[in-house]
Amino acid sequence: MIKVGLTGGIGSGKSTIAQVFETLGIPVFDADKAAKKIMEEDEELKSSIKKAFGEAAYLGDKLNRKYMADIVFKDKYQLELLNSLTHPATIKAAEVWMTAQTSTYCIKEAALLFEAGTAGNLDIIIGVQAPNALRIKRVMQRDNITRQEVLNRMEKQIEQDIKMRLCDHVIINDEQHLLIPQVLELHKIIVISGKA
Repeated sequence: MIKVGLTGGIGSGKSTIAQVFETLGIPVFDADKAAKKIMEEDEELKSSIKKAFGEAAYLGDKLNRKYMADIVFKDKYQLELLNSLTHPATIKAAEVWMTAQTSTYCIKEAALLFEAGTAGNLDIIIGVQAPNALRIKRVMQRDNITRQEVLNRMEKQIEQDIKMRLCDHVIINDEQHLLIPQVLELHKIIVISGKA
């Protein structure tokens, strides 16, 4: 089975692209969603997060997302600390999930494929690219946060141009190019040829 990575910076539209692949019957592992679930269900991880960031990191059993975002997106060291705690469990969950799939290919959707060092375990990497102004607008609307908060998050990720150069294929999600034809073309390449 072919293991495909789907990546892009915050607000690029990875989830939208992932949904298109899912409508084609391709299973998708959402690393961000999985990480959030693991942070709320893995007692050992919860304990480590509380030890590193304080009891306020959780409201009952739920991760205090606002509190954590205020800390990690303002301090690169704190973000690296959180990632060092959560990435191993999320990476393992993705690997277990991928080995259980039976389709021609499956997709791991993750913003930090390169940053987390997991791109090498995948056969093909698809990048999703969008203009920065559009990315900022999308995230402000989606997360109800300020422009500066979005910029703080963007600067913690690899520069979009560099990330796209590391990918095997790039989908342009700028509200000018049609998405479905781009996804269908990649789907055809992966299914028919089995390679990029």
